[in-house]
Amino acid sequence: MTSWTEFAQQAPELAAFGRARFQSGVAYLGTIRADGSPRVHPVTPIIGEQLFLFMEPTSPKGADLRRDGRYALHCSVEDSSGGGGEFYVRGRATLNEDPAVREQAVRASSYVPQERYILFVLTIEFAFMNRYDDAPPNTLRWRAAE
Repeated sequence: MTSWTEFAQQAPELAAFGRARFQSGVAYLGTIRADGSPRVHPVTPIIGEQLFLFMEPTSPKGADLRRDGRYALHCSVEDSSGGGGEFYVRGRATLNEDPAVREQAVRASSYVPQERYILFVLTIEFAFMNRYDDAPPNTLRWRAAE
């Protein structure tokens, strides 16, 4: 499992693109419901030393991640032509209750997380980008070492 910092060291171009895309607005988190079906949620990813997500403690996405930490996180695109490009990562999310890690996430956040919010740290196992402003499209992939 790889932290955002480790990912950025191993794939700097891909990580820089991903940071820009995740900071441009809402992203979409895919989780797995108890019955095995997928669920998609709008979220605000936070990139610091790790990839973080804050959420309400009663959020269905939090229940999904507590039960099965597998996730996929995809940036929003600017238009139906894929404006700005696509970026997504997948890996495992873990509920984190360490105050020092929470402080890292708060410092890296673009908003002030409420005290009641729970925090998940997301590792990165796979990353993908596709920019459509090039012909042919510019695609990069990265996978964590096994």
